[in-house]
Formats: sequence, C-alpha cells, structure tokens
Amino acid sequence: QVLLVESGGGLVQAGGSLRLSCAASGRTFSGDAVAWFRQAPGKEREFVSCVDWNSLKFYADSVKGRFTISKDNAKNTVYLQMNSLKPEDTAVYWCAAREGGYYSSDPKNYGNWGQGTQVIVSA
Repeated sequence: QVLLVESGGGLVQAGGSLRLSCAASGRTFSGDAVAWFRQAPGKEREFVSCVDWNSLKFYADSVKGRFTISKDNAKNTVYLQMNSLKPEDTAVYWCAAREGGYYSSDPKNYGNWGQGTQVIVSA
C-alpha cells in the first residue's frame, strides 16, 4: 500500500559521507518501524538500522558511531546519514516499513520495500 523510494546513493571515497533518503507515499509511516537493509555482491542481505514508532533508534554493530538514522514525519521521509564510509559499506541499500511499529532486524518482518539505491565506496 505504501510506496517507498530511496535516493542519495552514489560513488564516494573512503572516509566520505552520503545521506540516503526514503520517501513514502500512499500513507504515512509515523506509526511504523522503518529500517535500512543492505546487500553487498555475493553476500546476504543484512540489517543496518531502524527507527521505530516511538523514534527509538537501533544500529548494526558494523555501523554504530558512523551512521545516523532519522525520521521527518512532516515530510514522510526517513534518512540515513552515513559518515566515515568504508569500502565494506559498498552495497545496494533498501528502506523497508513494518506496520507493527516495533524494532526488528529480521527482513521477513517488513512488508513494504523500496527499489534500492546503490552505494559504492572506493578505497
């Protein structure tokens, strides 16, 4: 029911920054948990970050201290600010919404997904 569109990916040097956006249409996701996942070539999809219905934030250990998730309810948009990027951050990044509203790192608990945006970090 909700359409999610990611943007902001691109090519960046190691140590640089990117800001990903996840814009929703069709309904608001203020009561949802919204998460970012990523998948690198040859790797399984992995959890990156989540902001739940109460704006509590969660991060994978691999990105703690470097990535920041935020939500702008007025714009119906979730952001992922990525700093100190490393080559191992190279992946396709997706945002996903969970209507249950609670944090989960399991992609099976998310019913709405965007189209993905590619992030490439060069050494």
